[in-house]
Amino acid sequence: MPDRREFLKLMGAAAASAALPEMAAHAAASPKTAYVSRRPPPAQRKFVSPAVEQELARVKGRIGNPKLAWLFGNCYPNTLDTTVHTGMVGGKPDTFIVTGDIDAMWLRDSSAQVWPYLPLAAHDAALRRLYRGLIHRHARCIAIDPYANAFMADPHAKTTLTWAQHDQTDMQPGVAERKWEIDSLCWTIRLAHGYWQATGDRVPFDDDWRAAMHGVVATFRVQQRKHGYGPYHFQRAAASPTDTLALGGYGWPAKPNGMICSMFRPSDDACKYSLFVPGNWFAVVSLRELAAMSRALHHDGVFAGDCEALAHEVEAALEAFAQMHDEDGQTFWAYEVDGFGNQLFMDDANVPSLLALPYLGCCKRDDPRYRRTRARAWGSRNPYFFHGTAADGIGGPHEGLRMIWPMSIMIRALTSDDAATIRQCLHWLATTDAGTGFMHEAFDQDDPSHYTRAWFAWANSLFGELIVDVAARHPGLLRDT
Repeated sequence: MPDRREFLKLMGAAAASAALPEMAAHAAASPKTAYVSRRPPPAQRKFVSPAVEQELARVKGRIGNPKLAWLFGNCYPNTLDTTVHTGMVGGKPDTFIVTGDIDAMWLRDSSAQVWPYLPLAAHDAALRRLYRGLIHRHARCIAIDPYANAFMADPHAKTTLTWAQHDQTDMQPGVAERKWEIDSLCWTIRLAHGYWQATGDRVPFDDDWRAAMHGVVATFRVQQRKHGYGPYHFQRAAASPTDTLALGGYGWPAKPNGMICSMFRPSDDACKYSLFVPGNWFAVVSLRELAAMSRALHHDGVFAGDCEALAHEVEAALEAFAQMHDEDGQTFWAYEVDGFGNQLFMDDANVPSLLALPYLGCCKRDDPRYRRTRARAWGSRNPYFFHGTAADGIGGPHEGLRMIWPMSIMIRALTSDDAATIRQCLHWLATTDAGTGFMHEAFDQDDPSHYTRAWFAWANSLFGELIVDVAARHPGLLRDT
């Protein structure tokens, strides 16, 4: 039975392209070929937003580099073009968003995939309906199981993911995979708060959503593990040790200190130490956003206070237990800790990461501890930082050594104020797509033609977000790069 990694390798670029006729028609094109759009024909696009089309044309017209403009034109609308499924459930709009080449919805990916379109939602009724449907869907998913990371379109269906069908865990109908990751729940709050801030729309935040958010906070408290492991356990017969958990499925031990345990990272790889620092920082930010929404939308000061108290407790624990010291005695952030004094430094390309802390609002870009952490993450002290002839970047255990994730290059640019750094990142991204016109999950540090996942919508959306961000902060780079 193939695991997720083997499944994606078996699919390969050809199978992903077969799902997208427009991509398949050009998949073998030479980089020297004219830059013909790789978008599906209009009649085959899953979702159309007039505001997104206008923004695409506006920003693309400001890009001087034809290759960069072509990539943006393909990537920015890719989530809407290929992954969105809309309908009605119980009289409410419903939106289900697949990751791309995996026919399931990850809470994290679905939130991140549509994040770049939020600034346009106030003036586009179609987008508002999409977001309302996704917020409703997230609430229904959390009600099914707050510990699951991925879900089926049919809430009554058994998982169709071959690698998850024999997992030893409390698998519920509607769950595609059940890896407990703090960030999955945080991403749903981030999207809900971002939508509310962008539009002022109160409609999707009904009693079902409120109940789901109470479930989020309750899950976070249980996974502080002050009174035992709690109900979550997970084991999988897999070739990779990062696909399963030790000690009967409850994970390696952690001493309770106020932080929230996460059994898996946002890469879906198991944590070495379950007190995952970027995920806990994300929880601090998310809990405070949830508190603000609860006060403003529901006048629920009691629940808001509970959110704030938990955020404060987690933040205090991070300050006390999650810092490391460099050769000069200055502090920087660990990646994972266990509460017993053991600490791990590394960084992974998936968000949340140490590199992405300012991107998620966990700190400022110029925060001294972040700057020291960033320097270590983007360098030889991080075992998953790779320096190659094609690019520099961060990967992770998920795809192995030498494999750079374009997402890490995008996050480096999004968290930088230095024009030269951003220009270099744009160059790497524009020259490592292997002529496909899209971003990938990962590519070999010396050979971009060796890549994983031809259809990975989160990476495409994040690239589109980066180009829009550069157009606003450093427009000259798009004209000159």
